[in-house]
Amino acid sequence: MQLIKGGVCAPRGFMAGACHCGIRKSQSKSDLAIIYSKTKAKTAAVYTTNRVKADCIFVTKEHLEDHQAQAIICNSGNANACAPYGRENAEREALACAQYLGIASEDVIVASTGVIGQELAIQCIEQGVSKIELQEDGSNLAAQAIMTTDTRSKDCAVRFEIDGIPCHIGGICKGSGMIHPNMGTMLAFITCDVSIDAHLLQKALVENTKRTFNRVTVDGDTSTNDMCVVMANGMARNKPIVSEDEAYVAFKEALKTVMENLAIQIASDGEGASRLLSVTVYEAETEAQAESLAKSICSSSLFKAAMFGSDANWGRVLCAMGYSGVDFDISKVDISFASQYGKIQVCSQGRGLDFDEKMAKKVLSADAVQVLVSLGQKDQVVTCWGCDLTYDYVKINGDYRT
Repeated sequence: MQLIKGGVCAPRGFMAGACHCGIRKSQSKSDLAIIYSKTKAKTAAVYTTNRVKADCIFVTKEHLEDHQAQAIICNSGNANACAPYGRENAEREALACAQYLGIASEDVIVASTGVIGQELAIQCIEQGVSKIELQEDGSNLAAQAIMTTDTRSKDCAVRFEIDGIPCHIGGICKGSGMIHPNMGTMLAFITCDVSIDAHLLQKALVENTKRTFNRVTVDGDTSTNDMCVVMANGMARNKPIVSEDEAYVAFKEALKTVMENLAIQIASDGEGASRLLSVTVYEAETEAQAESLAKSICSSSLFKAAMFGSDANWGRVLCAMGYSGVDFDISKVDISFASQYGKIQVCSQGRGLDFDEKMAKKVLSADAVQVLVSLGQKDQVVTCWGCDLTYDYVKINGDYRT
C-alpha cells in the first residue's frame, strides 16, 4: 500500500469541483462542492446518532435504499437542520445537482454543514451550481468548499493491489468542532475504483468507522449532520469482491488507512487546538475496555486543559479513567507521556513517580503528544485521538452564529 496524492479524484472515474454560490457572505470562500463518478457507484454510508438530524440525512438515506449513487453535493455555511422548508430544500439541492449533471435525482447524495436552524438559501444553489467546473484534479477545491471552522483542508489517498490489479481509495473530510465518538462525527466523502458487493462495502465502512472516526473527540458534541460516505465505481476492473476473502481484507485495510489518516487530521485541527493528543491504552483485557478508557481520557476537559498548559498533571488521566465506568486494577496502571522530545514516565502501579518537571514540560510542548497507559493485564491495544482545550475554542464558538 502506498500513500498518493489526489484525494477523492485519485480513483479512476471520479471528478470534483466547487464554487461560491452565495450561501456564505464571504466572496473569497467556496461554499458548494460536487463529487461525481462517471458511472454509478456502489455506495455505503453511516450517519450521526444524534436524535436531531438534518433533512439532508433523511433524503440521502432514501436515495441510498438501492445502495447506489453517482454524485455528492455538499454546501457549507448552512446546516439545513431544524430549518424552515428543510426537507423541501434538501430535495431541491439534490435535483439541482442532478439536472446539472444529467443524472437521476435519486442518485445524488446531499450533505450540508454550517449554522443550525436557519433557512437554506436554496436559490443560491440552484442558480450557482452550474458555475462548478468538474475537474479530474479538483479534490482540493471540494475539500476547501466543505470547510467551516477548519483551518486547513483534509484529504488522503492510497494505491494498493487486488490480485495484481492497481486500485485506489481517496477521501476528503471536514471537521473541527462538534466532534465526538458517536459515528463519524463530521462529513467524510470517500471514493474508490474497486468492484465490491454493496453489502460488503457497508460492512467494511461500519467496522472501520468504529476504529477510526469513532475514536476521535474534540469537544464532546455530536453534530446533527454527521455523515461518512464511500462510493465504489468498479473502474479498476478487479474481480468483484463478493466474499470476505483476501481481496476483501486488502480492501478493508486500505479503506482503514484512509479513514484513520482523515480521523487524525480532524483531531489535529480541533477548534483552537495547539496540539494533537494520541491516547493509547495497552495491555488491556479487552478491546472494549481499552477503547472506553482511552475515550474517557481524550474527552476530559480537565486533562485537555492540562495538555494546553504542557502540565504533566497525570492525576487527571487516572481521574478520567476512574469515572469511565470500566473496571481496571489501579495498582497495575503505568502512565507515560511521549513526543518528539522524549518520553517520561509519571506513574507506576497507580502511584506517582518523581520526575523532571522541566523535561516533562518540554515533552508536552510538542505539536503532537502521546499519552501511554498500561493496564498490566493482557494484550489488547487501542488508540484514540483528540486535542488540547485552548482559549481559542471559546472564542470560536462564542460568536459562531453571528
